[in-house]
Amino acid sequence: MEKKKKSHFPIRLNLLFFSIFLLFSLLILRLGFVQIVYGENFKRELERKENITINNPVPRGKILDRDLKIIVDNVPKSAITYMNSGASQKEMLETAKKLATLIDIKPEKVTIRDKKDYWLFKYPKIADGKITKKEKDLYKAKNLDDKDLYKLKLDRISNKELKQLNNDDLEVIAIYREFTSAYKHAPEIVKNDNVSQEEFAIVSENLQSLPGVDTTTDWERMYAFNQTLKSVLGNVTNSDEGLPANQLNYFLSRGYSRDDRVGKSYLEWQYEDILHGQKSKVQNVTDKTGSVLDRKVISNGQRGKDLVLSVNMDLQIAVEKIIEEELWAAKRSPGTTLLDRAYVVLMDPHTGEVLTMAGKQIVRNKETGKKEIEDDALGTFTTSYNVGSTVKGATVLTGYKTGAITTGTVFDDTGIKIKGTPLKKSYAYLGKLNEINALKKSSNVYMFHTAIKIGKGQYEYNQPLNFNHNAFETIRNSFASFGLGTRTGIDLPNEQTGFKGPSKLPGFLLDLVIGQYDTYSPMQLAQYVSTIANGGYRMQPHLVKEIREPMKDTTEIGPVFKAIKPTVLNSIDVKKEWMRRVHLGFRKVMQEDGGTAYKFFGDAPYSPAGKTGTAEAFYDGPERSKYGHEPPPVMNLSLVSYAPSSNPEVAMAVLVPWAYQGKEDTKTNLKIGRRVMDTYFAMKKH
Repeated sequence: MEKKKKSHFPIRLNLLFFSIFLLFSLLILRLGFVQIVYGENFKRELERKENITINNPVPRGKILDRDLKIIVDNVPKSAITYMNSGASQKEMLETAKKLATLIDIKPEKVTIRDKKDYWLFKYPKIADGKITKKEKDLYKAKNLDDKDLYKLKLDRISNKELKQLNNDDLEVIAIYREFTSAYKHAPEIVKNDNVSQEEFAIVSENLQSLPGVDTTTDWERMYAFNQTLKSVLGNVTNSDEGLPANQLNYFLSRGYSRDDRVGKSYLEWQYEDILHGQKSKVQNVTDKTGSVLDRKVISNGQRGKDLVLSVNMDLQIAVEKIIEEELWAAKRSPGTTLLDRAYVVLMDPHTGEVLTMAGKQIVRNKETGKKEIEDDALGTFTTSYNVGSTVKGATVLTGYKTGAITTGTVFDDTGIKIKGTPLKKSYAYLGKLNEINALKKSSNVYMFHTAIKIGKGQYEYNQPLNFNHNAFETIRNSFASFGLGTRTGIDLPNEQTGFKGPSKLPGFLLDLVIGQYDTYSPMQLAQYVSTIANGGYRMQPHLVKEIREPMKDTTEIGPVFKAIKPTVLNSIDVKKEWMRRVHLGFRKVMQEDGGTAYKFFGDAPYSPAGKTGTAEAFYDGPERSKYGHEPPPVMNLSLVSYAPSSNPEVAMAVLVPWAYQGKEDTKTNLKIGRRVMDTYFAMKKH
């Protein structure tokens, strides 16, 4: 009988079970090892959170006039924003598609490159087909990289293919473009113009399905008085501009974000640190994927502080209206083809507060071709002109200081003839004059003799004039102590000092002391006459009177944070007697028969004092190129004044460049000046 065969199946099964047992044992050992040794690390990684602080901009401070009337404010506006927390391109595009169905957005900023990028995303298979086999082989051989292939695809997209993108696609592209402009963990404005209530509401309701999107309240600058003082107030960058490129590092170092709006010109720029405010700080807690788990407000921030200006807007508007009316009226006179502007500055001579800085310019509207008037208040300190005899007060005081003349010195008004030059004289023969009557009647010859004495020269009729050439520097330094030919120090950028004539020939020294060589700005004239009015102290002009704390209730005005105190830049160091005689001469100009302004100011009830000016100059305006190398001669008109003469409370400078050609004086400076002074004192009563 054949022996029965033994089965190996149980042995194999046992070996299998043993192997499984062994593997499970190893796995359990491994899991135990991982849990014991690395468990805490893995747990911390899973629970890892990141605290990211986000700075949100706040509204800028307001700008108000001296009576706390709002000039510049913030208007709230609804906005839709996006914050990039590390989303991929695909995730951002999906969000952009959803958002595009909820809002209307104009694809004005969409570029050809934006369209091509989106086309590649929308049609990936067709895009891949634009790469040849040879190029794919080069890519595999690492002779081409991803950027090279992407560029090849971009270059091969035809215009016909781009036309496959419809209006809905363009809206998605416009939104995606804003998404990709966002810096990580910083909100970027997607839309803040004309966001409807429906759009704001529906986006707010769907925020859970729109990762990174949020709704908020934005703001924009509102100028309450249209164009009044607009050029001086300046501008703020918009949400698209962000930080100016030429000041990027400066602002970034001060904690600004790249898309922050900042003052980019004049008052808004000068007081940026005050108006900008303190940003609110929000801390976002994110997981390792960048998703926001929690949001905590660290500080609510504070809107910018408010600026209170020294100007009175009612007075400012009234002065601007006077300038406009007198400009148009003067344009009806013959010889006024080149007249296109006029300026007025009113200043408190004791504090330097600028009460009014007004400028108007006639321009041609490019669309209609018609002439219209626009604001040019900037011209009060950024442009300069020959001003004529208004500087003669400084000439007399310089003569006193240098010993060229003494009180009561008399000169004959007969014209001066230097060999090789035309006769230089006054507008008429005025007889023998002392310095007081020389100011009253505006004698040029008196000032010529004073200048010659300052230069230690000896005058003989029709002979060469020899003098010390340091006289130019002596006179200019003295004029600068009044504010002429130097920066006044006004709290605005880009102030111009004026032009100093380069030649030192004798005739130009004589022109210098009657205001027909160097050029001066209206603001310099106002500072100069203020220095005379207050007895010899050059006050720094300032437009900002005080800085106020912001209030939570934006309709209220906060307490004073800082009051701008009067600043004396220098004193001209003259004897009181000398100043009294100049004051008397200025008073006679306006209040005594024979004074050059008497016909316009003789009956003024507020006891004015001042000096008129007429300068022979050459046209240098916007039409200058039409005249080649020979600009036409013109007459500039000016006026400086203060009142009351015994205790001045207001100083005024009026300047009308290129007022007329020929001999028919329009007297525009005097017409403007009288109406402005009348208006000031009439408003003061009320």
